[in-house]
Amino acid sequence: MKTVQQEVDERSNLTGNNQLELLLFRLGGDHNGERNELFGMNVFKIREIVAMPAVTAIAGAMPHVLGVVNLRGAIIQVIDLPAIAGCVPRSGLNIMLVTEFARTTQAFAVESVEEIVRLDWKHVMSAEHSAGTGGLVASIARLDQGSDSSRLAQVLDLETILRNMNPTDRPDVTRAAIGESIKIKPGSVILAADDSLVARALIEEGLTAMGLPFIMTKTGKEAWELLNTMADKAEADGVGVSDRVALVLTDLEMPEMDGFTLTRLIKKEARYKGIPVLIHSSLSGTTNEEHVRTAGADAYVAKFNAGELAEALRALL
Repeated sequence: MKTVQQEVDERSNLTGNNQLELLLFRLGGDHNGERNELFGMNVFKIREIVAMPAVTAIAGAMPHVLGVVNLRGAIIQVIDLPAIAGCVPRSGLNIMLVTEFARTTQAFAVESVEEIVRLDWKHVMSAEHSAGTGGLVASIARLDQGSDSSRLAQVLDLETILRNMNPTDRPDVTRAAIGESIKIKPGSVILAADDSLVARALIEEGLTAMGLPFIMTKTGKEAWELLNTMADKAEADGVGVSDRVALVLTDLEMPEMDGFTLTRLIKKEARYKGIPVLIHSSLSGTTNEEHVRTAGADAYVAKFNAGELAEALRALL
């Protein structure tokens, strides 16, 4: 039987091997009572899994918000995940997934929980161009590890879902929050990577307001390949790659290659020595911050606070 420390060490090692663990769950079938697809959620985002408790309905709540629960003295919002995904539970909402990410704690009601599987990020493909996802599915995981696998799980874009559930009238980026524009070497750019549609929109808005030119990519692999191409071009032009790329801003959870792996690749290449890496992730907490330090990143900022992002960028640049 594994000790708690052994389990913690195994989870920590995932970040060094471009791997993740997905909790698989079901939300129910369609409105005709057919199908019952698998969905997935990164285990790093889950604080605990509990049987569905009694929920207190809140007057004036947003659609698909079931209400709140009192979990050991903490009042937590409960979101009807099947309703958001257009599913109808066959046996009811039986399980509550308590999650912690993007500076918030909330719970998602689901029909059932299946298992936890360990995957390589290279078996997780971006779903952005898949038809009919509506922006709610970030990626598709091939669970059988083979290119011809027929067993798939949809990994939901929880950042987008959470933002849709809790809209705000306040602007995300203001001059008061970000301060004066940030100047970088002429001809250089920020190379950014994030797989979440809403996160990319917020990052692009922030970087534009800071006066920072940027190139946005959707995966760590795409960012790594582009960085190598830009480095080769810079060397051919007789200049250093830091004259073309001022900083790499990366998410952690991304299809094909995660931010931990991207950071390690950059830090072990001598020609990228002068390029700082800033990790910008919804994964929060001391454990994830320790993983960031192990990967060699120069700084870490939890999503999304434009002022903190601007402060970190200003310090590194």
